[in-house]
Amino acid sequence: MTERRRSRREAVNGHKRGIILDAAKQVFAEEGLEGASLRAIAVRAGYTAAALYFHFDSKEAIYAEVLKASLAALGRTVDGAVAQAKLPAQRLKAAAMSFFRYYADNPRDLDLGFYLFRGGMKPAGLGSERDETLNAALEAALRPIADAAIALGASRQKANLLMVDCFAHATGLLLLLHTGRIRMFGASAPDLMERYVRDRLAHVTDE
Repeated sequence: MTERRRSRREAVNGHKRGIILDAAKQVFAEEGLEGASLRAIAVRAGYTAAALYFHFDSKEAIYAEVLKASLAALGRTVDGAVAQAKLPAQRLKAAAMSFFRYYADNPRDLDLGFYLFRGGMKPAGLGSERDETLNAALEAALRPIADAAIALGASRQKANLLMVDCFAHATGLLLLLHTGRIRMFGASAPDLMERYVRDRLAHVTDE
């Protein structure tokens, strides 16, 4: 096979994968991992189910690719925000708030990351190797929070705990925001996140 033919074939395959992943993201948003099927994804993409197996070996493999792209976008968003901040305190706030805002603006990506459709809030996995890769991508998006805390004088252990705490606080507020439950309290999720970050910054710098 000539180099030109190989490049053309790779481009065609890449285009087909893109179509499949776009269709899969729509189906997963509607049905979740548990409710979706390869047949539904194939129909949405305009292919046969057999054609999908040429590119992906399972529904879980497709879901992992969609989630991987989502986490990559999250990481770019956080890194971009942190890059514009000069001082450690500014970097910590930028990292935490950009993480929150990404999922505030993209609720389907939050659903995707937590498998919230159909299957509910129960443990779910895509295979140990895929889970490890995806967890590493999420940790990388959160890591700037810990790095900034260390720059402020926190130990590695305390910085890691702060990173987890920020993650937990943000996702809790996001759940209240996207379910509308936050209205019960007459509160603003973004404002509460801002207040939380200010409090944590004051705590870190006082230690």
